[in-house]
Amino acid sequence: MDIKRAGSQPSGKGSADYFTGTVRIDPLFTAPDPARAGGALVTFEPGARTAWHTHPFGQTLIVTAGCGWAQRDGGEVEEIRPGDVVWFAPGEKHWHGATATTAMSHIAIQERRDGSPVTWLEHVTEAQYRR
Repeated sequence: MDIKRAGSQPSGKGSADYFTGTVRIDPLFTAPDPARAGGALVTFEPGARTAWHTHPFGQTLIVTAGCGWAQRDGGEVEEIRPGDVVWFAPGEKHWHGATATTAMSHIAIQERRDGSPVTWLEHVTEAQYRR
């Protein structure tokens, strides 16, 4: 058994290479090998969002606070709220983040392939973000 005590892992700032705006990442867990799962609580300030990206085994988001937007490539921008659970299929190109006026937090759960849980792509443009 391994208990990660609240506050025992430092928060991190989302890198400008992968995020637009102010994003805080609070690590929750990384399962040891041979398990592949990892999770984090991610908080987006208004206007903040991820770049387009994919996950080799998919990704689950559990919205915990605020109001946000999520979009898969070729799909509509969808509003997401606390209690919503969002699933992105393996390899599905997508982005997610806060709305232009409201912060949003979610728990993100994904699995690693060859040590990496994500492939980062281009930034979401203002035109794409503004719907």
